[in-house]
Amino acid sequence: MFPERLTEGYRAFLKGRFTGERMRYETLAEAGQQPEIMVIGCIDSRVSPEIVFDAAPGELLVARNVANLVPAYAPDGHQHGTSAALEFAVQALRVKHIIVLGHAFCGGIRAFADDRAPLSPGDFIGRWMAQIAPAAESLGPPGDVNDGAYLRRLEFASVELSLQNLMTFPCIRTQVERGRLELHGAYFGIASGRLLIRNPASGQFEPAAGAGAADLRGIAAQS
Repeated sequence: MFPERLTEGYRAFLKGRFTGERMRYETLAEAGQQPEIMVIGCIDSRVSPEIVFDAAPGELLVARNVANLVPAYAPDGHQHGTSAALEFAVQALRVKHIIVLGHAFCGGIRAFADDRAPLSPGDFIGRWMAQIAPAAESLGPPGDVNDGAYLRRLEFASVELSLQNLMTFPCIRTQVERGRLELHGAYFGIASGRLLIRNPASGQFEPAAGAGAADLRGIAAQS
């Protein structure tokens, strides 16, 4: 049976948001989507880019996977969901911004750090998360992963790695070099609601506009 919670939510949507934004939906249906921003997010149910950024219908193109990772360009004939989404965003929709949105308490990052046993014979999570090995190596010995500090650093480092991997896609590199596309890193604190944005000059993650310096100091312990 279809979940009743979703049926109830749909009814509320019809009476509320859809009614209030019906003209926008009709325009999107007729003219098609033209989002200028793509977000690479995590499948974590607590971190919805549309909610975090209070986005309207058609405003964001969102691709989500375990731990918000961007794999390196690999035209090997295999199936690549994230790469296909990037190709569509850049080549078809001509988005102007791509944001890699990391977050606190990421289960995929924790699974990699703990080197957990596979959940199934396919070990799809383990194979997927193996991509962040270069990010982990850049941080040196992990020490005690249970204190949270190492996990936060790895979450930041994986966003950095994904930004580097974006530039391995020829179509993305070309658009960036021509000034038609910008790449961004961001990090969301689930418990605090704080958003940190990567400063491209320093590589540091800093509070979004409107947030105080105390947010940055407290993110590792409180996010």
